Amino acid sequence: MAQFFAVHKIAELAWARPYSWAHNNISDLGNALCALQPEPEPRYICSPQHALMNGSFVTLGVLLVLGVILTAGVLWRRNRTAATARVLLAGAGAGFALVGLAPADTNENQHVLGALLIMATGNIGLVLTGFGLSQRIPSALRWGSTALGATALAALGLFFSHQYAGLGMGGTERAAAFPLLLWTLIAGVRGLITGRTDRSQTTPTAHLGRAG
Repeated sequence: MAQFFAVHKIAELAWARPYSWAHNNISDLGNALCALQPEPEPRYICSPQHALMNGSFVTLGVLLVLGVILTAGVLWRRNRTAATARVLLAGAGAGFALVGLAPADTNENQHVLGALLIMATGNIGLVLTGFGLSQRIPSALRWGSTALGATALAALGLFFSHQYAGLGMGGTERAAAFPLLLWTLIAGVRGLITGRTDRSQTTPTAHLGRAG
C-alpha cells in the first residue's frame, strides 16, 4: 500500500497545473490523454506519469488479492461471513487492477466497473470483515474495520449524489476509497510486528531444544 501513496505523490507532482485532492479524482492521475474533462466536475487533466500511476493501481490490486489469500489461516475465522468478506475484498483487488488496465479516458465502462468493485464491493467486504476476523485479532481492529467500511459506504453515497459535504469531489471520493487502503496498511503493519514478535519468542525455545 505504501507504494501506491508514494506513486500517487510522484504522479501528482508531475502535473504542470496543480493537482488537487479536493477537486481531482484519483483516476485523473491515470488518464492517458490531456483534455478538458466536463463530468462530473469540469477540470483539465494532463498526467505525464499516467503509466506509472496505472502500474501502481495494478500492483496494488495484485497485492491485495494475494494478501487476502495468504492470510486465510491467520486473520480469518472459518465461517461463511469470513469467506464472503474475503471474496469481496479480493473483488476490490481485481477492481484496482482493472482501473489500472482501463484508464477512465480510454475505456470508461471497464474503469467504472473497477471503481465500483473497489468502493462498493470492497467496502461491503470491509464491513463484513469486522465479523469475519479471528477472535485472536484485537477488537479495536475488528470493529474498526466495520466502522471504516460503513464510513466509506456513506461517503460513496454522497459521491454518487454529488453531495460533497465540503470535501469537494476528489475529497469525497477519497473518503470512499481510502478507508480500505488504510485498513490494509494497518493489518499489514500489525502482521509484520506480530510475526517478528512470534519469531523472537520461538527462537530461544528452539536453541534450548537443540542444546538439550
